[in-house]
Amino acid sequence: MKFTLSWLKEHLDTDATLDEVVARLNALGLEVEGVDNPGEKLAAFKVAEILTAERHPQADKLQVLTVDAGEGPMQVVCGAPNARAGMKGVFGAPGAYVPGSGITLKIAAIRGVESRGMMCSVRELELGDAHEGIIELPGDAPVGTAFPEYAGLNDPVIDISVNPNRPEAMGVYGIARDLAASGLGTLKPLDVPEIAGTYPSPVEIRIEDTEGCKAFYGRVIRGVRNGPSPDWLARRLQAVGQRSISALVDMTNYITLTYGRPLHVYDLAKLSGAVVARKAKPGEEVEALNGKTYTLDETMTVIADEVAVHDIGGIMGGEHSGVTEATTNILIECAWFDPHAITRTGQKLALASDARTRFERGADPAFVEPGIQLATKWALDLAGGEPSEVVRAGEPPLERQTFAYRPTRCAALAGIDIPEERQEEILRSLGFDVARGDPWQVTAPTFRPDIHGEADIVEEVARVHGFDKIPSTPLPRADGVARPTATPEQLIERRARRSAAARGLNEAITWSFISEAEAGHFGGAAWTVANPISDDLKVMRPSLLPGLIAAARRNRARGAESVRLFEIGRRYFKDGEPLTVGVILAGERTHRHWRTGRAAPFDAFDAKEEALALLAAAGAPVDNLQVGAGAGETYHPGRSGRLTLGKAVLAEFGELHPRILKAFDLDGPAAAAQIFLDALPPRRGGNGRMRPAYTPPALQAVKRDFAFLVPEDLEADRLLRAVRGADRAAIAAVSLFDVFTGQGVAQGEKSLALEVVLQPTDKSFTDDELKAIGDRIVAAAGKLGARLRD
Repeated sequence: MKFTLSWLKEHLDTDATLDEVVARLNALGLEVEGVDNPGEKLAAFKVAEILTAERHPQADKLQVLTVDAGEGPMQVVCGAPNARAGMKGVFGAPGAYVPGSGITLKIAAIRGVESRGMMCSVRELELGDAHEGIIELPGDAPVGTAFPEYAGLNDPVIDISVNPNRPEAMGVYGIARDLAASGLGTLKPLDVPEIAGTYPSPVEIRIEDTEGCKAFYGRVIRGVRNGPSPDWLARRLQAVGQRSISALVDMTNYITLTYGRPLHVYDLAKLSGAVVARKAKPGEEVEALNGKTYTLDETMTVIADEVAVHDIGGIMGGEHSGVTEATTNILIECAWFDPHAITRTGQKLALASDARTRFERGADPAFVEPGIQLATKWALDLAGGEPSEVVRAGEPPLERQTFAYRPTRCAALAGIDIPEERQEEILRSLGFDVARGDPWQVTAPTFRPDIHGEADIVEEVARVHGFDKIPSTPLPRADGVARPTATPEQLIERRARRSAAARGLNEAITWSFISEAEAGHFGGAAWTVANPISDDLKVMRPSLLPGLIAAARRNRARGAESVRLFEIGRRYFKDGEPLTVGVILAGERTHRHWRTGRAAPFDAFDAKEEALALLAAAGAPVDNLQVGAGAGETYHPGRSGRLTLGKAVLAEFGELHPRILKAFDLDGPAAAAQIFLDALPPRRGGNGRMRPAYTPPALQAVKRDFAFLVPEDLEADRLLRAVRGADRAAIAAVSLFDVFTGQGVAQGEKSLALEVVLQPTDKSFTDDELKAIGDRIVAAAGKLGARLRD
């Protein structure tokens, strides 16, 4: 929300400086994102008079001017056709930066004639689009005066961020009300004229969609002259980023920005019959003011006549019925649209506008009548004409909510004891009605739909009184060493995060909301957001992978050759929000090199390695985990798996399915994993956090290699587990170091070579003991159909 300081002071009687206003806005929760003074960049330009104007000796379209900017005559070469002796304009001396041209002026020879500066046009100073000639100032403009000072351009523009629950702050008047309530000045009373019509409205107005449009007020003004806006109005709109179009269009934008009240003006000659607020018919189309054509459906509220749709209700008007310079009769529309209907329509059409922003936050329903009267006054002042009587269809929802309020709750909830008289003063200055009693009865104004109870009232009181006045009170602390405060779940999360970072993964934080289409690739979403920011953030994620895949795609698109990301967050299901670690590996695992050859991509085993490492860091008994094939439709068939402990699935890993890669536009292959921290078994015997002291074995370990021929479909993990269980006292570790199929191995079989580490305890193994252990290993493997390879 942008506004100028002078604009604010039209509604706030105050002597406060810009710095004081900015500081108070921040204190009130209206965060100032920036302050810009457009006059500062034009400080080097001055009012000047052209003393003489002669034709350039070497160019017919150029003139040689003698210009006085208060420091004596200077020669300037100018190509503007309107430059003439006696004219006053805007002069930039050498060294001045011209914002519209992006150049810094210097003394230069133009076609052999020296030029010491420049007479400027509107476009060159970024004051508008006109560039046919230089700026022409009135004859009484004081020569030598700084142009920003003369033109009133030293008017700082304040840009604030307005929270979605503060619809009244979407207008300058509402911001002035907040500042007045905080004691920075006095709010000027709202001057709403009562303009009577001189004839009955020739246009019938009615409502057929009573859910989407509660009230529709309108009146005709005939005999208008729609020309350019006055300079002050055009400059004020341009200062806040609005393009000046015409007097009638500008006045609707100005009322929207000043009072948070969107309205619309139609060219009456382009309407046929009654004007109706109704539901759109399936397939109806409208060309909006942004030049785009939108296809509507039966859930959308529109303003239409007997021939066509002319307005997407509360969002944007139609191009066909808009006013132009040729317009002589107009219909002013001021309506109140349901915020939820506005949001649904805007999301379906992917259409944003200033009107939508205000209506979906909750435009003041009590301002429909003042809105039509103010629009009438402005239209008459700017374009003349004769107004009809106002036609009022429907009734705006003017019900006000009343809440029981105990002033003592301010100290209990906000931590600050504010006198009751001051609390009442604050509430009344914000537009609340207060009836003292036990408890108080506080009635919220119609422009504050965000007030829902006692806590909201406390927030308003504390906000205006000043959050900075809340005393700092230290929490009580027990004597002695502070006790741990982290929960077991937080400790697991902390270890997993540190381990992932230590392994070279970069942490990502992605949205908890994704689109329905993205969720559909991961089993669908259980929860849908009632009022999402956009359709791309409409449902709660059932998996961490959509956000990580999207992050990997963005990084790859920006030149990252290897992407290694992890995220710790929650997935959202009907029965809970389990804590999960997600991992995505995309691009090159190893770069090309003369020693290793081509670059190698990530595969399922890389994802498995990360999953096992993070499970180990989280405290899972990884030696007891079983590896199962197939981790679901998200992953590539045959290149994925699950890590289980009994029936509990602790992790899933694998290469992403080509269908997923295509849907997310990610160049593959890519590997991913999800570790389900909520599935970890609880530790036995207290918290189990103390590790035993490491004691190196006294005797040297013995290593033995075994090569087994096994059925081709036998999982290596089953063989490893069987061998490890052959003698748990003696076998310290088992690892797979070779897989072979081909010559010497029968079809349907494969060779698995294992390294077995045997660790003696109190004495070294004898040959007979080693043979006995080997026999037990071969016997355990034989139960799986394995036999020693010759």
